[in-house]
Amino acid sequence: MKTPLIYLSLLFYVSISFAQKDTLQLGDRYADDQFYLSITYAQFYQQPSPIFKSNFSYSLSAGLIKDLILNKQGTISVAGGVGYGFDFFNHKLKVEELNNVTIFSSDPSIKENLFTSHNLEFPLELRWRTSTAQKYDFWRVYAGIKFLYNISNKFQFDAPSNRTLKYENVLSYKKIQYGLTLSAGYDAFNINVFYGLTPIFENGTINGEEIRTKVLKFGLIFYFL
Repeated sequence: MKTPLIYLSLLFYVSISFAQKDTLQLGDRYADDQFYLSITYAQFYQQPSPIFKSNFSYSLSAGLIKDLILNKQGTISVAGGVGYGFDFFNHKLKVEELNNVTIFSSDPSIKENLFTSHNLEFPLELRWRTSTAQKYDFWRVYAGIKFLYNISNKFQFDAPSNRTLKYENVLSYKKIQYGLTLSAGYDAFNINVFYGLTPIFENGTINGEEIRTKVLKFGLIFYFL
């Protein structure tokens, strides 16, 4: 019963949004409050020297972001929002946690080494676009910063003994991270880049080398009114 009510509420909200925008006249002050959905290819960068390039990895995110218009034409604004993000990495860094101590190493004998995380997202953007109060298809360039709060994380790998070892909510994984964002494109289809500025681990070392691993994502982001 709850699920149909949620869908009906969402449909009502979207319908009201369109109805309100359709009543605007050219030159009226307006805002583009939007839902977003992104699908990106993801990689670790600045990996420690014993670690080679990660295998295929990806990220998904979705949320709501709200405009605050800075000019009457509506072409420049700042925006803030909240969303959810999921990361999946097939990587080469072996992560274990024993007696509340995180241990990092490189082990070429590992067959599969996976990392997943669930995050709350808080994007902040400066936006430029060619839209008007009655023009819904337009060019856009949105640049900003996105803060991430980690809800949960899990590292797992297949040991040579054919056992799968899992370590959840690793203590050295940084709960709060942030990075620069850039979205650009036309209408619903836009390229999207996230350039992480914070290392994902705190006080991590491997063979005496500090681990400064960060996240890079690039792919597509879709905006819906």
